[in-house]
Amino acid sequence: MTQIGIFFNMVKDGIRAATQGNKAYHIWMAVLTFLMLLGAYCYFLQLEHGLKITGMSDRVSWGLYISNFTFLVGVAAAAVMLVLPTYVLKDIDFSRAVLIGEGLAVAALIMCLAFVTVDLGGPARAWHLIPGIGRFNWPNSMLAWDVIVLNGYLFINLTIPLYILICKYQGKEPKKSIYLPGVFLSVFWAVGIHMVTAFLYAGLPARPFWNNSLLGPRFLASAFAAGPALIILALQVINRYSSYTIKAKTLRKISLVVTVAAQVNLIMLGSELFKEFYAETHHSSSAIYLFFGLEGKNALMPWIYSSLAMNIVATIILTVHTLRNDLKWLNFACVLLFVAIWIEKGMGLIIPGFIPGPWGEIVEYLPTLPEVGVTIGVWAMGLFIFTVLVKAAIPIETGRLRLNRATQKSV
Repeated sequence: MTQIGIFFNMVKDGIRAATQGNKAYHIWMAVLTFLMLLGAYCYFLQLEHGLKITGMSDRVSWGLYISNFTFLVGVAAAAVMLVLPTYVLKDIDFSRAVLIGEGLAVAALIMCLAFVTVDLGGPARAWHLIPGIGRFNWPNSMLAWDVIVLNGYLFINLTIPLYILICKYQGKEPKKSIYLPGVFLSVFWAVGIHMVTAFLYAGLPARPFWNNSLLGPRFLASAFAAGPALIILALQVINRYSSYTIKAKTLRKISLVVTVAAQVNLIMLGSELFKEFYAETHHSSSAIYLFFGLEGKNALMPWIYSSLAMNIVATIILTVHTLRNDLKWLNFACVLLFVAIWIEKGMGLIIPGFIPGPWGEIVEYLPTLPEVGVTIGVWAMGLFIFTVLVKAAIPIETGRLRLNRATQKSV
């Protein structure tokens, strides 16, 4: 049987496994399908009427879509915090979580590319992002570099787990000489996707709010806090509703990664606030608007102070050893941290960078219902993809799904 035949056989068996489950599983998938259809309808409205039905304008040209894109780049990069200790440091406690982390990275990257596509106004414009073909000035355009590193990281996170799963599907041991080079490459590439995204903002001289050399490192710190926090929550759901066992020791080790990253993120946030407010200049206007309001406009103040409060509370809970080792407190802290960083990377970073405008005018941004609908649809698509990947991969990883060479069917 050829490798191509084995691959298609594995896909067929994986789809069969992904379509089987209890009543709660089918309800979950039905809800995600409904939300995807809702998002598709909202996107149809956007294609029909243009971006004018969103809250974006010539004053605030990046909104909810790019905010989610920026946040999800960090979620995708967080998989490296499981890959590194598993394959490089040989920590077996992380090995049970690495497959889930890479599946989450794939789903997050697909969502990133989807948010870029919907922000373009239509998929027909996506060819402009292709280096050497589109109209972006590559290699000078950071946006073109961003598309390259995102697609490259997606390719790495698809091929390495796929190779390992194909080997296990056949009952073979994966060869380290084949997948380890890709693992080491993924470690550096994960850092690259977030640094390039940060450079995309920091390289815009007309937006002083983003002209910060700390932006790239802070992107990484927040990514390594929010991403593993989501992985901790996902692992517990998988442990409860599937046959894939996740030890408490694994969760404790990942929570330690989240704790350190959250602490570093707060330190960097404090450094940025000192820079903005200790010796204010006219370049501090965006930060003043974000935290204190300008000319009576303060739509983002509730967002940023909610984010700051959740960030601090979550970091304190994680820092206290006894609370961090209690699953209820750990889950509470992970939810707070995930939401806090989602706000921080979106409403607290993207929007205020446009306010005030070049002539000092203040135009506040508020996403519209179609915009929110498209965003929910993309998130539902990502969760749907992640669920299917996990549901198909777990039987192969645990050995319950194997290729029967005699009949060329799985048993």
